Amino acid sequence: MSAGNAANPRFERRANLPEALGSDPYLAPYLSCLAERRKRADALERRLTQGRMSLADFAVAHEYYGLHRKGNTWIFREYAPHAEKIFLVGDFSSWREEERFALKKAKNGAWELELSAAALKVGMHYLMHVHWNGGSGERIPAYARNVEQDPVTLRFSAVVPPVAHYEFRHAPPPRPEAQLIYEAHVGMAQEQPKVSTFSEFREKMLPRIVKAGYNTVQLMAIPGHPYYGSFGYHVANFYAVAGRFGTPEEFKELVDAAHGMGLRVLIDLVHSHAVKNEVEGIAAIDGFRETYFHAGPRGEHPAWDSLCFDYGKTETLHFLLSNVRFFLDEFRIDGFRFDGVTSMLYFHHGLGKAFSGYGDYFGPDVDEDAAAYLTLANRVIHAVRPDAVTIAEDVSGMPGLANPEGMGFDCRLAMGVTDLWFKLFDQPDESWSMFQLYGELTNRRRDERSIGYAECHDQALVGGQTAIFRLAGDAMYYSMHKNSGDLRIDRAVALHKLMRMATAATADCGYLNFMGNEFGHPEWIDFPREGNNWSYDHARRQWSLAEDANLRFGELKNFDRAMLGIIGGPGFYSSCVQTVRIDEEKQLIFFERGGYWFCFNFSPEGSYSDFEVEALPGSYMTVLDSDESKFGGFGRREAGQRYFTLPRSDGEKLSLYLPNRTVLVLKREE
Repeated sequence: MSAGNAANPRFERRANLPEALGSDPYLAPYLSCLAERRKRADALERRLTQGRMSLADFAVAHEYYGLHRKGNTWIFREYAPHAEKIFLVGDFSSWREEERFALKKAKNGAWELELSAAALKVGMHYLMHVHWNGGSGERIPAYARNVEQDPVTLRFSAVVPPVAHYEFRHAPPPRPEAQLIYEAHVGMAQEQPKVSTFSEFREKMLPRIVKAGYNTVQLMAIPGHPYYGSFGYHVANFYAVAGRFGTPEEFKELVDAAHGMGLRVLIDLVHSHAVKNEVEGIAAIDGFRETYFHAGPRGEHPAWDSLCFDYGKTETLHFLLSNVRFFLDEFRIDGFRFDGVTSMLYFHHGLGKAFSGYGDYFGPDVDEDAAAYLTLANRVIHAVRPDAVTIAEDVSGMPGLANPEGMGFDCRLAMGVTDLWFKLFDQPDESWSMFQLYGELTNRRRDERSIGYAECHDQALVGGQTAIFRLAGDAMYYSMHKNSGDLRIDRAVALHKLMRMATAATADCGYLNFMGNEFGHPEWIDFPREGNNWSYDHARRQWSLAEDANLRFGELKNFDRAMLGIIGGPGFYSSCVQTVRIDEEKQLIFFERGGYWFCFNFSPEGSYSDFEVEALPGSYMTVLDSDESKFGGFGRREAGQRYFTLPRSDGEKLSLYLPNRTVLVLKREE
């Protein structure tokens, strides 16, 4: 081993299984804190269930509250402890208060109303008119399952649901060993500049995702949100799907069709905050903000202009825990990506915090009520659907988050990887440190699982840039045709492939991609708003770019599909990444995983002939070469080439030609 060059010729196998939290020596001083955190969650579960039911049976508030048909009767209930009077108003009352639609007080802050079956017709619109001490106003019920916006008046209202239930035809596919996740947004998934629908996504996008090689679709912006431009992160209607995309039945058809194609379906779950809208949301459901949220400044998110839940309140927990069960039961989804977990876990919401030591994960800055809620949410989810997947979006690195002995998430997003890639893009290529890059790619807690990604929707939002756009600049506009010869495009295409392969091949248990990024979708995402004259030009996906034989987007698409064929194979993600060599000076990285040898050359100029690297004895077949012409490369290596190890005094070696900015993947022949 020499300076700037690290080698590890050992290739022993090792199980990559979750371990006890106590196996981390740096956590030793905090084991009592972790034990107390778990005891707090256990005590909270006992308080909620009172020993009379399971936690999953407690999480059924949606079966009590809201509008339900029981035989020949409609029953409506709402939790509104501060209300003095509540009327149901709607099409059936000409939107006026009538005594026959007045709710009566029940117990524990609930209100209820019973009506004959003839009083309400399916498809009618309705709201609550709530009176409280000092005021009154219209409100959408907190447990409304269908919410629509009138295209003329722009008024949001709840919709009387159908009596018949959708009959699912397909069972959910089993949980895959390799989670290949396609992050998507229904509204912007079509090429036309408009809001697309659940039905269009089912008909056009699901086959595209399957063909691309992904086995899971993660849908953004599914719960109801009044402002389209919020990307679905300012939720108002937690029990309704976004009406602008279609009806709940149409969403069920989408999920059912996905299952029939072998795709699992996850949704983004936003329990970290709620929109401030009072008429459309639950901000002041009974006239008081504190019904579900913290009082005072603690109840307002300083960066998101939204409200923060009080996870210490029984009814808040009842509302949120039931919400996770509702989506599992009602729509048969296969899991959740919990958004904004860092914001939930800390009173400072992670804003301006570096998280430089383990002490940052314990003590007065941590909202232990939020940690207990997340623990119970995972218990409910895995009790109802043991095969469901829960993914935590946490940038802090909270220990125990994705550990069965901790908060119980199945995995977390490896957010540091994409951060490093975009930092490297701002540095000269020749200064990229291979030790830093490889260290970040493989830096994860042994006791937790994680999902790797090179970029997601966050980088593409207006004000940011996708990786391809950051790499190519304005050359994206006029030099993506195959005969341009533009060196900026050559560089961007090459690094785009290397970035994805390095991320996917070293990821822990899965890989995520945002729709269109697999082929280098140009420009940014910008939803219609006043600042862009309400344009949909950047709230769509230009699939035709990847289908145009004269452009280079299709080459990136081909590479992505070939890459997934490797990482999605049996046993790949259950095996460990084994370091072979890192050459800092030449900017080379070699590692082995699942019988595949990955040979990266990140050098902008250095191409190396007859480069010898350690390997197990035998022959190796080329299974992927990023320099092939079908992947937008220059074809500097012979396609399908076989390599044989050579005996050397210090062990068997492979002799390779390593062109600059390429990755070669070899498979050892048994």
